[in-house]
Amino acid sequence: MKKHRILALITTAIAALSGAAVAEEWKPKLLSDGQPDVQGFYRPEIGGTYSLVRPRRGVGVEGRNEYEKSKEANDVSKSRVVDPADRLVPYQPWARAKQKALEAAVLEWTKPEHIDPQARCVPGGVTRTIFWTQDFEIRQYPGYVVFLDDGNHTSRAIPLDGRPHVPEQIKLWMADSRGHWEGTILVVDVTNDNAKHRLSNEGDFSSDKVHIVEKYIFTGPNSFRLEQRYEDPSVYTQPWTLASEFKRAHTKEPNYELWFNECHEGEHDVEHLYLGDKTKPF
Repeated sequence: MKKHRILALITTAIAALSGAAVAEEWKPKLLSDGQPDVQGFYRPEIGGTYSLVRPRRGVGVEGRNEYEKSKEANDVSKSRVVDPADRLVPYQPWARAKQKALEAAVLEWTKPEHIDPQARCVPGGVTRTIFWTQDFEIRQYPGYVVFLDDGNHTSRAIPLDGRPHVPEQIKLWMADSRGHWEGTILVVDVTNDNAKHRLSNEGDFSSDKVHIVEKYIFTGPNSFRLEQRYEDPSVYTQPWTLASEFKRAHTKEPNYELWFNECHEGEHDVEHLYLGDKTKPF
């Protein structure tokens, strides 16, 4: 026994000298119904929904030159798509053509269907909503995990009691979610998406037949990794997975509350609203 103790101390000392971290299992506080307590505010490491494969902060023209250069060089090293290996959404040929057409028209549209639904302030769906540049909050109640977003007043109440999904013919803006915990991993099964939103400004999309399996992987008190597995044989050639890291926010602001911002079509920024200049849209 003493020998094993000495070996453990030597191993720890070597790890410390080499700069390596000694991993310790995270044991979160448990709530009354047995859920690990992960409540609080979070934000993505890279916010914004301009692109799935070349993510960057914001959705405007700022930084566009850098974005275009990465596109010309086909640099997808930061792609949120982690499977398949080429880190691109595996569209069927007709679907890729549609996505490219929507991308080409997003800034110079000529038809109503070209307009990005996000510009019309509709809910962004389970993927686009969580990657907006705003923060979101996770709350937990007995038998539920609730996501609250400060953009568009969207929310998701995810039951954990194993109840079935709503009938197939019912389609919802934020889909229908059912969850369960596997240790410190929240697994959420998502169906009944109305698919009227997009996944990015570049025109990425799914159909209302899409099935998404989400994994919120909490490995410590201040962060989680989100993985979303998309299956939609009507649009894609194979299932694909996107992933990203999220960090806690507002940890030093005990009284922080979400700022539920308003959105409406034709919105102008505050400066030009006060000046009465309606020629410069937000």
